[in-house]
Amino acid sequence: MTLEEIHGQQPMPAGHDWMQGAGTALHELLVSAQRRGCLTAGVYESAKLMNVDPDNVAFCVLAADQEDEGDIALQIHFTLIQAFCCENDIDIVRVNDVARLAAIVGPSEDSGEPRDLHCILITNPNEEGWKDPALEKLNLFCEESRNVNDWVPTITLPE
Repeated sequence: MTLEEIHGQQPMPAGHDWMQGAGTALHELLVSAQRRGCLTAGVYESAKLMNVDPDNVAFCVLAADQEDEGDIALQIHFTLIQAFCCENDIDIVRVNDVARLAAIVGPSEDSGEPRDLHCILITNPNEEGWKDPALEKLNLFCEESRNVNDWVPTITLPE
């Protein structure tokens, strides 16, 4: 008997397609949010926004490359952001490819400089009734992940 059977939970769907679907949904959400002006990038900018208006945050993405894993300060920030997201019922995922994320999001619109993409928040747009199907898919993905005790699932972005 598996742990999932004991607790009445379904095991996470096997196969690459389910994870690839989450990666595609994240790509679509990032593009859509940036177009609508609902994307906040940067650890400090995200922390400020979550402190001021946590109810406006719809989704959180934490990104780190292999070399970032040894950055203790960044890992502490990640831990605090994860705790804040869990406390405020904000779905959160991890991405292990900051370069791919940068290719999707691009440089800062203001200065054209590369941005800090270690934390990205998707906020609720000012438009009433806006529902992004990609956000709904990711919310379902996060819920399914929590059912198998994966509280911060890692998503692979499509090429």
